[in-house]
Amino acid sequence: MQHDNTDKMNGARAAAPSPAQGWAVLAFLAGMVALWTLLCTISHRAPDLDGMEELVWASSFEFGYTKHPPLPSWFMYALSGLFGTPVWLAFFAGQLVSALGLWFVWRLGCEFTSPRRALIATLMVSTTLYFSLRGTIYNHNTAQLWSIAACTWLFYRALRYGRSSSWLWLGAVAGLSMLTKYSAVIQFGVFFIFIVVQGHWRDAGVRHGVLHALAVFAVVVSPHVFWLVDNHFAPFRYLDNSIESSSYAEVLKGIWDFSIDQLARISPMLLVWLALYVWNRRRPMAQRGETYAGELSSWDRSFLLWVGLGPFVATVLMSAVLGTRLVASWGTTFFVLYGYFAFWWLSGSTRATLRRTAMIVIAVHMLMAVGYAVARGPLAHYSGRTARSTFPGPEIAQRMQQVWSQHVPGQPLRVVASDTWLGGNIAVNLDPAARVFINGSFAESPWLSPDTALDCGALVAYSDDTRGHLAEALLRLHEQARWTGVESLRWSSEKSPMIEIQWGIIPPSEACRE
Repeated sequence: MQHDNTDKMNGARAAAPSPAQGWAVLAFLAGMVALWTLLCTISHRAPDLDGMEELVWASSFEFGYTKHPPLPSWFMYALSGLFGTPVWLAFFAGQLVSALGLWFVWRLGCEFTSPRRALIATLMVSTTLYFSLRGTIYNHNTAQLWSIAACTWLFYRALRYGRSSSWLWLGAVAGLSMLTKYSAVIQFGVFFIFIVVQGHWRDAGVRHGVLHALAVFAVVVSPHVFWLVDNHFAPFRYLDNSIESSSYAEVLKGIWDFSIDQLARISPMLLVWLALYVWNRRRPMAQRGETYAGELSSWDRSFLLWVGLGPFVATVLMSAVLGTRLVASWGTTFFVLYGYFAFWWLSGSTRATLRRTAMIVIAVHMLMAVGYAVARGPLAHYSGRTARSTFPGPEIAQRMQQVWSQHVPGQPLRVVASDTWLGGNIAVNLDPAARVFINGSFAESPWLSPDTALDCGALVAYSDDTRGHLAEALLRLHEQARWTGVESLRWSSEKSPMIEIQWGIIPPSEACRE
């Protein structure tokens, strides 16, 4: 089916972006990635917990992990193969997928409005915390931004032009989105609702396209499905534990808290809207007229509203009906189209609006990036706050290496048995070849074989002071150590608390081969 999407386009008629416009968008995105990555690299001594988890999981190429699907870890696996495991890699990866998501947000806009107006909306939504500050947190939520935005673009093209290639690509990217996080089904459900509400299900071409997309989707996700069966659906057990609520009153409070959190996380974009509105009121543009949204077709407006608002509304309704708990970060991909909602009040010169928007957005990014770096770096350090950004990972790794070399000279440290956070900080600061034996659990550490993991020895380390999970299997492993001891150091400045690391060394066996 080819949807008639040309009515009421007027001056906002969609046209293919020129190479110069594409390069301008890429320049902004590259600047955003560089700004946030550089300032986080300068201010942080360790990545956030989720970023560290991905660095640890990237030890090997697996078809699944105990908590989540594998695609983000595959990406980190590729990056660490190129760059090793420096702290900045997690920040870079998060910003890279955020920038890719914004690219697809812009490409979607170019389908129904001018490239300049699409860029206005893209600039605006880039300031939401999910693309900016939290875009430095490389986890499965952030990693899903690009695929959800790409799916939305491909879904639009599939309905508008009815081309088989768009449906096939939609199935492929939807599969990748599902391999990133299972919550992608929420977006797919919204797509289905839109097809039904708009009556597209009556079109044979749409029905065939959906079937083709589902076929490709099944092929893409099949290796992970086989892994799920072999591993007794481990990620779903983790999901069950994370959504349980004790009472319906707690559910209602959770919905309220979730909604307020989302409002806070899109608030930088709301401030951009306010600043632009005040600027336009004080210095009106000569050209006024119909709003940008008014120049779109009714179908395009419906697409933006249904597909844009649907994920948040559907999630809240499901929580209310099913009585499940909500986590704030689950809203990461819900707001990718919200920049286009400004079209309902924007009007006048596109060029002038873009110029003003760009100036405000760049200023907001600079202020947020610098403020975040100062707060997470110098302020956290000198105040003695126990922020993960000031965690002394390099110093701990150095001390553990000295302990290991003292007791096992000439043998490289290859296995660190610990929780993800402490063990990850030791391993990534030692050697890319070092592996973390997470909580002493082989199920959580598929890169290790139960038959050979401890052949060349292991360092066991745990602490009550580092926010790590103290697993019983890890304590049992510590009891097997031939040498044990304690290392103490401060979290950051003299005002910060002490960290006590309990360590033990399991020596290499005769089976060790170097």
